[in-house]
Formats: sequence, C-alpha cells, structure tokens
Amino acid sequence: MLLEINNLYFSYSKEKPLFQNLNLTFEEGKIIALAGESGCGKSTLLSLIYGLLDWESGEIIFDGEKLMGPKGNLVPGEAQMKFVAQNFDLMPYATVAENVGKFISNINLAKKRETVAELLEVVGLEEFANVLPKYLSGGQQQRVAIARALSVLPKLLVLDEPFSNLDFSRKVELREKLFRYVKQNNISLIISTHELQDIIPWLDQIVVLQSGRLIQNDGPEETFRNPYNSYVAKLFGEVNIFNEFEISDFQLPKFSYYPKEIKISENGFEAEVLESRFAGNHYWNKVKAKNKEMIIYSDEKLTKTVMLSFN
Repeated sequence: MLLEINNLYFSYSKEKPLFQNLNLTFEEGKIIALAGESGCGKSTLLSLIYGLLDWESGEIIFDGEKLMGPKGNLVPGEAQMKFVAQNFDLMPYATVAENVGKFISNINLAKKRETVAELLEVVGLEEFANVLPKYLSGGQQQRVAIARALSVLPKLLVLDEPFSNLDFSRKVELREKLFRYVKQNNISLIISTHELQDIIPWLDQIVVLQSGRLIQNDGPEETFRNPYNSYVAKLFGEVNIFNEFEISDFQLPKFSYYPKEIKISENGFEAEVLESRFAGNHYWNKVKAKNKEMIIYSDEKLTKTVMLSFN
C-alpha cells in the first residue's frame, strides 16, 4: 500500500473539527480522484498528506514510513512526493524551461534538455520554453508547475484542481497527455476535483468527501452507477433525484437518474415537454410527469407530449 491514513483527526478550530477518525488507503500506480463540493476538505487533506499542515492525532503512512508533518520536517513537504497547489511558486526570473528543469541534475545537460522538452510537450508548452512566467496566463503557469513536479518522477504526484484555470480545449489535451504519462512512468496520482465527469475515463478510484466525512470510496463505474446519496450523484453533473414517494410512484429501483438514463419510448409514463433546447450533440429537455419535473436528453427536438421509460 503506497499511502495509508489511519484515524486522522484535524481541526482548524476546536469547536468544529474537519476530520474525525478519517481512514483511507491508496494503492501504488493508481489515479485517484478526491471529489466533493468546495469546502469539503479536499485541499486540506492534500496539504496534510504532503506535510504542510500538522494533524492532532492519527497517522499518515507513506511507502511504509510514518510521516511527521511540519513538526518533523525543517523543510515542508516529502521527498518522494510532489504537490502542485493553486499557487504555483514559479521562479519569476527563470524561463519556463529553466523552471521545469529546476530539480533535474546538471550532470548530463543533453539528457536534461531532452527531459525538459518531453515534459513541455506533455503539458503543451513547447513554444513557451524561453518565456518568463510573468508573460503566461494562470492556466499556463499551472502547467509549468505540473511539468516541474513530473520532472523528478515522484512516487506520488498530488494535484489540487489542476484543470481549474484551463479552457476546454487545453483541458482535454492536458488531461490525456498527463494521465498517460503518469501511467507509463508508474507515478501514483491523487487529484482533487469538482468536475468528475471530465476525468472519469482515467480514474481507478474516487474518494468522495462531504464536510470532512468520507461518503464513498469506490471505483469510477460503481460510484457513477450506484452513488451513495444525492450529494455523490450531483458530482457527475446534471441528475434527476427522486424522493421516496416519487420512487414508489414511478416504480423505480433507484433514487437517481442521469438525463441519458431516461428514454423516449412507445410505452411508459406520459410527460409534458416544458422546454426543448439545442445543446450541441443532444437536445436538453425539461419535461413533467406525475407532477415531477425532469431533465432528459434526446437526439431530436421534442414536441408537447412524450412517453418516458427509465433504464
């Protein structure tokens, strides 16, 4: 086991602890998402793992050794980990290439240049190698920090909302190259996010936190198909939540249905179409059946009445 968190207790204020007896394990070589709404404890947990915050009780074990946190380390952080937080800490008067190569040995300069070029290609910044960070956008600076963290091939890479400053096209490009690179180099990755639907194809494990409590800890397919509660289901985007009365009324086997799981059919429940809007690769529709409003997707624009079935 690469990382173990046992009975962890942490509090910013004694009146309201954030983590109480938190227990988690992370296997080596996995890509793990730490998910939840803002304020659920994601960034705090990452800071605790990396050794930027002290915890009151419990233990964090990394690669078989107990971590001591700031109390035990003169220099914050852990040698075999790299953490890219939301402040990127780049050297302002060094070029992008120099920042990426900061931790790489100068013994073999040709090899160093090759590694830097490879990492700049991974994060899509090849043409910015000789630019200073101050001329980059926030998203570009974030990618420089990720490339620098990868340069030492850490056992564990910890990323806090790494795609938050990126536009959609850059986000798509970076996530595929980044996830492929860490898999190829057997780097374990913990990534905090509130956009699970964007990275679910690459994940091995999803850990869901709510107000410091562990809500669900499963593989991506299990978490998506069988969310523990409505809080978990909503992390994947639009979802229709049914209360106990509605579950009985529609004779449903579960409490949550994503828009694609509700189909137009010849038989089923009659529904009034309230809105039907073009949304790119589908039509977004608001419908009403048995006094319940639902969001469904369709290939064609819907008219006034349709029949629905639940998959």
